[in-house]
Amino acid sequence: MGLDVLGLGVLDDRTEVEETGTTFEANARLKAEGYSLRTVLPVLAEDSGLEVDALDGEPGTFSARYGGPGLDDPGRCALVLRNLAPIDDPARRTARFHCVMALARRGRTLATFDGTVEGTIAPAPRGSTGFGYDPIFLPRGHVRTFAEMSREEKQALSHRGRALAALTHAIRAGRLAAALNGGS
Repeated sequence: MGLDVLGLGVLDDRTEVEETGTTFEANARLKAEGYSLRTVLPVLAEDSGLEVDALDGEPGTFSARYGGPGLDDPGRCALVLRNLAPIDDPARRTARFHCVMALARRGRTLATFDGTVEGTIAPAPRGSTGFGYDPIFLPRGHVRTFAEMSREEKQALSHRGRALAALTHAIRAGRLAAALNGGS
């Protein structure tokens, strides 16, 4: 089954859906349901971010806004590192990238798909590829940060890739056929 993927640009109303949820799943559902009321097509939305165990899960759902307005990606990485400064034991600097994708139609979530990649926070930023927290995230079993990996290497490990693989598996297994073909 082939699928055509369209961006938000096809919607007449592209007003951003506010992320008021307290979890990645809640935000993904809010966005998918909200945008699905603006089209007859099924809508896939995601929310994702970095969860650092020693920081009680921060930055979490605030990953893109961590530290407040005006702070850029390097500034947010620096803030995480400052907040983790008292913890130098790598075993206590555990973290994960977490993604939840929600598929909705007509304002109702049909399914959600999770993807995570476990790792630790490096002592300092390394690498120049990727974005966000990639320079400080060391995936478990690897010695290079996401920002030191090629795009292909990162995609093979990524939380978004894992959530998308779960969605793809559900489609291939036929569990979403009715939803994708106009039913619910």
